[in-house]
Amino acid sequence: MESNKLPNPDSVFPVPNIKTVTYIKPTITRKNIQVGEFTYFSDTDFESHVTHHYEFYGDKLIIGKFCQIAAGVEFIMNGANHQMNAASTFPFYIFEGWDQAAPSPGKLPLKGDTVIGNDVWIGQKVTILPGVHVGDGVIIGAESVVGSNLEPYSVAAGNPAKHIRKRFDNELIALMLQLKWWDLPIAQINALIPVLSDPDLERVKSRLKEYYRPAR
Repeated sequence: MESNKLPNPDSVFPVPNIKTVTYIKPTITRKNIQVGEFTYFSDTDFESHVTHHYEFYGDKLIIGKFCQIAAGVEFIMNGANHQMNAASTFPFYIFEGWDQAAPSPGKLPLKGDTVIGNDVWIGQKVTILPGVHVGDGVIIGAESVVGSNLEPYSVAAGNPAKHIRKRFDNELIALMLQLKWWDLPIAQINALIPVLSDPDLERVKSRLKEYYRPAR
């Protein structure tokens, strides 16, 4: 379907007459959450699905462009971690009346930023644990719990989420990572849609090779 109207990354509700799908970036209010253009959430109030995210920990949630995040997805951040190198994991310091100073960050199992690549599809009710890095083009099955890094253009599912297969062969993965179509201008992405939506992967590979062939 062709339209003279260009996609607007600053639109909160990008699907006409539907108020349950939102572009995330224009809704973000927290400094420690970064989301790329055109990444959408199949719900509203995305920030309520990023839990235990306290500025004093310094960790960030970084999500790329054109990601597809289903309803019920939860990002659990480092503030959910308890001290695990002591006799008890109970956080006495949080509650009034107990004589325990807050442990220094070095005593907590902090795992750094959570980073989601570009064009990642995260299925319904997936839980992403702290510090995970998910590569470009990954697909994560519904209700998975992701506690370790996922390679670009892979499929993962389960609790804990495990690698199931590569989406493409190594040659096509390399071409897609070289293309980085999500960083192209809108007009170029529109022109590439026939390639990006083509299920004939050998033809896609051929088209991308042609795309990179130097002009003579």
